[in-house]
Amino acid sequence: MTAEIIDGKAFAAGIREKVAAEVARVKAAGVTPGLAVILVGEDPASEVYVGHKHKATVAAGMESFEYRLPADVPEAELFALIDRLNADPAVHGILCQFPVPDHLDERRTVARIDPAKDVDGLSVVNAGLLATGGDALTPCTPLGCLMLLRDRLGDMSGLSAVVIGRSNLFGKPMAQLLLRENCTVTMAHSRTRDLDQVCRGADILVAAVGRAQMVKGDWVKPGATVIDVGITRVPHPDLPGKTRLVGDVDFAEAVEVAGAITPVPGGVGPMTIACLLANTLTACCRTHGLPAPEGLTA
Repeated sequence: MTAEIIDGKAFAAGIREKVAAEVARVKAAGVTPGLAVILVGEDPASEVYVGHKHKATVAAGMESFEYRLPADVPEAELFALIDRLNADPAVHGILCQFPVPDHLDERRTVARIDPAKDVDGLSVVNAGLLATGGDALTPCTPLGCLMLLRDRLGDMSGLSAVVIGRSNLFGKPMAQLLLRENCTVTMAHSRTRDLDQVCRGADILVAAVGRAQMVKGDWVKPGATVIDVGITRVPHPDLPGKTRLVGDVDFAEAVEVAGAITPVPGGVGPMTIACLLANTLTACCRTHGLPAPEGLTA
């Protein structure tokens, strides 16, 4: 048996199209969703990410606001900018591209953003709303994984789900989303005993630990749905001096066992920006009392 390959790139394109259609509906009501992105310093990877976000935001018909601050910007100056954006009615989503320079604190920065505009879903307010069943803005990557799982499995009630990784950014919110779908959820991590055996019981296996190809094929329950969130550059086996991207799952082994699996690249990655657009649209609708878009939220 060879697993179905879950095409995150194609699915994300569909999400972006749906967002664009919903943005047109909202604009017809006299409102244009706006996303503000703050970049501190000149980290090359962050520059690329911010460029992708800007392009996708404009393509969806939204307003895109970019703010670039020097690497040595004082915290007070960064916070003053966030305060202005919090008060700006044209801005419905705010994110600060991480990582930030060492003299800035990511927790304090997130806490400064109005939770109603926290489209990364990282604030303690949104984490609390997610945990208690409220209308949270959900972190983008877990939301994207949920959308892929819903599309593949439909009703997930009663399924056993294992999430490897307990980060605030992904593991914890992913577990909360699966609980909302009535899965029986196990959170596993680096200290989990007999991790391979724990994984073998999973109908849904989500790997997000950042260890290249850690999850082997014999860790996967036959027919399980495997979501690989990891991304690591490793030496290319056939091209000396070159690298390639791999996930946390040994794809070549797992694809022979699983029922469905996301590849790396082309699986979960493209969903993140698509869900950022969805969250910005959702935040806009909530702010203006407009109907929330269907199929774009948790």
